[in-house]
Amino acid sequence: MQADPAIYQPRRVPASRFLTLRGLRHRVLEWGQASAAQPPLVLLHGWMDVAASFQFVVDALAADRHVIAMDWRGFGLSDPSGADAYWFPDYLGDLDALLDAVAPGAAVDLVGHSMGGNIVMSYAGVRPERIRRLVNLEGFGLPDADAERAPARLAEWLDALKAPAELRPYPELAGVAARLVKTNPRLPADKARWLAAHWAREDTPGRWIILGDPAHKRPNAVPYRAAEVLACWRRITAPLLWVEGAETRITELWADRFPRSEFDERLAQVRSVERRVVADAGHMLHHDQPQAVAALLEAFTT
Repeated sequence: MQADPAIYQPRRVPASRFLTLRGLRHRVLEWGQASAAQPPLVLLHGWMDVAASFQFVVDALAADRHVIAMDWRGFGLSDPSGADAYWFPDYLGDLDALLDAVAPGAAVDLVGHSMGGNIVMSYAGVRPERIRRLVNLEGFGLPDADAERAPARLAEWLDALKAPAELRPYPELAGVAARLVKTNPRLPADKARWLAAHWAREDTPGRWIILGDPAHKRPNAVPYRAAEVLACWRRITAPLLWVEGAETRITELWADRFPRSEFDERLAQVRSVERRVVADAGHMLHHDQPQAVAALLEAFTT
């Protein structure tokens, strides 16, 4: 069958398998073969994304590296938690279990994007011996939580539990691709069409649903404590590569609640940081400029 030129054609096709981690079945993608000369490169996606999102970067790698990516619980083809909400420590627990399964007793090169970047930063401080090289792609963290807002925050969460969490369905896969392009206008149409098939599934004829547990949309009852996060960051021993898109707008969402200067102060508390900016890229820089991101990963982890 001839390939459709309107849909992105992967250069490296991953093997797909499922691992039961902490009682939930997690979908894992794997490219290349394990090598004694180099640890695996473990890639972890962001919120409302999937492991397949890294396909473009993997295809852009010059070397045939052993690469592993996992759908977080409640995303992609991994099991949902079954709870009313998702708790950040569970992601660390799942990551710890993943590394025990794919690289027992060994250090890995660990990469996280956005939410995944925040997770790998905390994990690298808690388990510094498990990380050889650490890469954070636009995982800025969140504004520090005001303790006085705790009652209102909990009330907001309780109110959200009274209504079913829902994600908008789409009548066709093309609508999912259009939604991806609307969120990120830099995403080429062929990649959007390819990614849409990994980002959604048709549960009934004419109804495509996003592969994400709607419970992820609920507000989190647990406040973000910057002091606790930074206590982890200060314990990171692996060299860190921080990468952001030159056109990122992520910090503008928080305005004066989390100014860029505060993030710079946080990042300065990590003992070894190399900072890079990818031109003509926004928050989804691994989609916008996969060749540039792949080159940075290879230079940093070789």
